[in-house]
Order: sequence, then structure tokens, then C-alpha cells
Amino acid sequence: MKLKLKRIALRDTYTIGKLSIDGRYWCDILEPPVRDLNKNGIFDNGEKKVPGNSAIPYGTYDIVVNISPKFKRLLPRLLNVPHFDGVLIHRGNTVKDTAACLLPGENNAVGKVLNSTYWEKRITEHLLDAQQKGEPISIEVS
Repeated sequence: MKLKLKRIALRDTYTIGKLSIDGRYWCDILEPPVRDLNKNGIFDNGEKKVPGNSAIPYGTYDIVVNISPKFKRLLPRLLNVPHFDGVLIHRGNTVKDTAACLLPGENNAVGKVLNSTYWEKRITEHLLDAQQKGEPISIEVS
């Protein structure tokens, strides 16, 4: 299963993207501001991660669905993200709800996503089903 996150609005205080799964649009994604401005997947040439307020670097990452120690429920987890640990896809409405995780929802308000709980559950169920069938799951952030 292939997820693709296409970032479409890089703002000073947040980032909005479109999430598709196997080529089909699913929902919007809210993230902190992008610091990997040259889109090469690393922080270089003066780019710096701001702890708790930086989007993950561009790139492709494997995903597993497992129990989050913080949230105590099954959530999709991105693996081997450079400079980041514990990057999840989880509910939330504003960048205050994330340190680097991907917040799914509907971008019907400036700098926010709505109906995030619905989208978290739907994505988690879909990815868990694929994982249980033995399908590899990855996300490309572009």
C-alpha cells in the first residue's frame, strides 16, 4: 500500500497537504512548518529543525500500525524518519496538537483540520487491514 502526502501550502506557522492512498485522495493533512526547504530529505545549508515545531523531511518512509505508548491506541507510525522519533498519524486540529506528527482531517478552516477523529480511525483501520494481509505500507512525502 502506497500513501502519498503532497504538501500544497507551506506557511510560516503550519503546512497543509493532500493525502492519497494507492492513488486515491483521502483527506487533508496538517503539519508544523517545513524546515527542509530544499526538499532533499535532510536539514542542511542552514536549515534547522525546531524541536516540537518542524515538519518531517521530504522522503519515503515505511509505516507500521502499532500501539502508541503515548496515546494507548493503535496508530500508524512512520519508521526511520531522520532526526525524528515517534512520528504518528493521529487526530488533532491545530499545530498545537502535534510536534511533528501528521494530523488528518478536512482543511475547511485556515491553519486547521476538522473531523480529525473520523479520519484517524478510517486511516488506521485501512492500514491495519493491509498490514494484517502482509502488505508493505509506505508514505512518500513530496
